[in-house]
Amino acid sequence: MTESTTKPSVGRVVFVAHSGQVSGAEKVMLDLARQALRDGHDVTVACPAGPLVDRLPPTVEHLAIDHLGLTGESGAARIAGGARLVARWFRTGRRLRAAAAEPGVAVVVNSLNALPAARLAAGPRGVSWLVHDTVITGRQRAVIRLARPGIRRAVAVSDATAQPLRALGVPVVVRHNGVAWPVDALPQVLHTPPVVGMLALLTPWKGHRVLLDAVAELPGVRVEFAGGHFPGDVDHVAALRARAAEPDLDGRVEFLGHRDLCEALTRFDIVVSASVEPEAGPLSVLEAMAYGRPVIGTDHGGTTEFLADDAGVLVPPGDPVAMARAISRVLSDPTLRADVVAGARRRVAQHHDLSVTVPAMLGALIG
Repeated sequence: MTESTTKPSVGRVVFVAHSGQVSGAEKVMLDLARQALRDGHDVTVACPAGPLVDRLPPTVEHLAIDHLGLTGESGAARIAGGARLVARWFRTGRRLRAAAAEPGVAVVVNSLNALPAARLAAGPRGVSWLVHDTVITGRQRAVIRLARPGIRRAVAVSDATAQPLRALGVPVVVRHNGVAWPVDALPQVLHTPPVVGMLALLTPWKGHRVLLDAVAELPGVRVEFAGGHFPGDVDHVAALRARAAEPDLDGRVEFLGHRDLCEALTRFDIVVSASVEPEAGPLSVLEAMAYGRPVIGTDHGGTTEFLADDAGVLVPPGDPVAMARAISRVLSDPTLRADVVAGARRRVAQHHDLSVTVPAMLGALIG
């Protein structure tokens, strides 16, 4: 049994999420909530209605709040959406204040978009921020500056994610993500035809279009996308489907929707992380590495750290030609596939075992 690293002065942990959807960040938060329960803490999760609520452990209290992100608006509608978001921050801050004011409460913010609301709620004691976003935009920096006085500590899931926060004067430590380990490797025999897959929400920055354009140059290779989408990304999903129906891809692309992890990985021969913006610490990459699926990822953010030392194949972001070459190389070289899988599983065992990473992360957040 893993020894707890938390302090007994914390009686309740309040996790704050900006969305009710479930992606990698929310999966990490759920692991932390379960660890907090095992350590004897009471747990509250403040989040909007959505699939996340159905995933909460039975003894976790749910505090309903507004959605705290923009929802795909553009132009003048985006300005109006921003004004509504500020109003939701204030309304949510008031709702969180009563829970955060109790003695022995630690507030953990699980996303950048929820920081301003939690700052308003937590007062002088401040909040801990679990950082799942690599800061690259002026808007992100503006939100951090707004919330900075209330951030007691940031815990970044990769070194790449910690670096821009240090430049902004945010106190930050690194605690890496983890996945279930040990697990058996999946069979390595290629499907006929071979299948390249992505485990990611269908949102623009994840790079699904890059993969489609790459596979368009690889006759005989199929693509499968496992993941849902945010309500604001309906037009983007329609554009992906239209691209998949063009003659150079017609009949070779399947949109699977939400799928069980092992079921999806069993269908794939290669897992691709094609994000055009740097990911902090993508769980889908670690999950594929653990189960023995070779990973091709874009060379930035936490993906670079995960796939270093031949644990995967790295390509420049937003480059379908380089992606196509990497896919062709991995599919045609069984020795390369075996070496990548071995290196990836070794890295997971050494650095990303969930039974080690989650207690360490929780301790850093509430200690």
